[in-house]
Amino acid sequence: MAKRNIVRFGNYQVLVEGGGYANVWLETQPMGGYMYAKRNLDVAKSNVCIFMDFQREDGRLPGMISYRNDTLIPHYGWFQGYCFPMPAFELYFLLGKDKAYLGRLYTSLEKFDNYLWKVRDSDGDGCLETWCIYDTGEDNSTRFGEAPNAWPFEFPPAQAQISAMTEEEKRIHCHKTGFDFASGSFPVPMESMDIMSYSYAGRDVLARISKELGNGQEAYWREQADLVRQKMKSYLWNEEKHACYDRDRNNRVMDILLHNNLRCMYYGSFDQQMADAFIRYHILNPDEFWTQMPLPSIAVNDPYFQNNAGNDWSGQPESLTYQRSIRALENYGHFAELTLIGQKFLKVVGDTLRFTQQFDPFKATVSSSGQDGYGPAILASLEFISRFYGIHIKQDKIYWSCLDRDDSFHYTQEWGNRRYELKTTGDQVLCSINGQEVFSFTKGIRLVSDLEGKVIEVVGIEKKTFSTGISYHGKTYRVLVKPNWIYQFSREFQESGGVVFCEPQSKK
Repeated sequence: MAKRNIVRFGNYQVLVEGGGYANVWLETQPMGGYMYAKRNLDVAKSNVCIFMDFQREDGRLPGMISYRNDTLIPHYGWFQGYCFPMPAFELYFLLGKDKAYLGRLYTSLEKFDNYLWKVRDSDGDGCLETWCIYDTGEDNSTRFGEAPNAWPFEFPPAQAQISAMTEEEKRIHCHKTGFDFASGSFPVPMESMDIMSYSYAGRDVLARISKELGNGQEAYWREQADLVRQKMKSYLWNEEKHACYDRDRNNRVMDILLHNNLRCMYYGSFDQQMADAFIRYHILNPDEFWTQMPLPSIAVNDPYFQNNAGNDWSGQPESLTYQRSIRALENYGHFAELTLIGQKFLKVVGDTLRFTQQFDPFKATVSSSGQDGYGPAILASLEFISRFYGIHIKQDKIYWSCLDRDDSFHYTQEWGNRRYELKTTGDQVLCSINGQEVFSFTKGIRLVSDLEGKVIEVVGIEKKTFSTGISYHGKTYRVLVKPNWIYQFSREFQESGGVVFCEPQSKK
């Protein structure tokens, strides 16, 4: 199904979004291409470079690129998300640490961040703004009222600007041709957790690139990223409600409980306390986001929630949200919660073998209006499988994972000149590189190794504590692994005989 979404865009071979969406979008395709890199590295690189190639001189990246009549057409009327910086950075490692590529990415991210702060803080209060519905990719969401769909201008939308537009301009760019400003149904420019997170993600990766390149700018970009996080927490975060809330064009808090908090976690813009709180009080709350099919776009008990089928971010859980949930929860060490979410997703997709955009949150069924072949659903499935029953490559590490299930599993990942293989025999997981067994462990945990098979960490990915055994270099270690805890496989531990780990070096 994924291969069907690989198409030719002029000189680029790209992975389009699929499921009726024939273009590449900034919110999906750099992320999707990176996820597909283990299968086709050229496509992954094209999905990133096509956006850098069409970046404007002022730093603006296209929100979408289409291909019609043998012509590539970049669209700059909206941002359409920004799932770009970290996938593009991590692709660098899969590209063999291509320094020229990394230097180009640095320039691109710096230019876009400069653009954001030059243009998107129109009231100068230090908080970046959403100017249209498509800036965050929340098509048809009730929370936007009569806001424009797109806004291809360098000044914010306001009554005077809308009134001066022709009917054709309104038809192209706006949700409707009429806007009721008096009713308050036109909330943009909106002080936005999403747009602030775009800046945080870019600055965070700029700091990481600076460290990799040794250009002396790591501390600067880390400080700049921290400033964005601090502003988000002081201005948009509600400590009593354990969530971020956007503010409308009059800087009034919009009391709408959004899954966009999970998006912030994808971008890394929350601190650990914020992420822990949102998961505890909201994600796992059955009255809000922990429905039969979890992760609705708006909490189901919120007045703005609507259970609309089709392309509608007013409520129904989205495959794109599941795709983003993987990085979001891994960023903050919530591996066990990710297992719960991914298992629910794989159950529904597995029952139907249809890869569609949305799901009914109460029936846990595929939304009937969606077309099959939707890329985020396909890629989320492949990624969840790699995290639960297989092998995942990240930077210079290999993640070997196997949940405690009765089924037998056999997963192979070829990369470079190595063949990584995970195979189960009963409750034992045998791991080999190029046919040579490097270690084994009991189902229910994750081992992290380097590319040569040296064990680095042990991770708790199940919802309960596991007493497991690890056979490594001729010795067997008994290990007690708690949910979400990361244990360093240190020399001291190995020399102790490994009856049980001490308190982990890092508990997320």
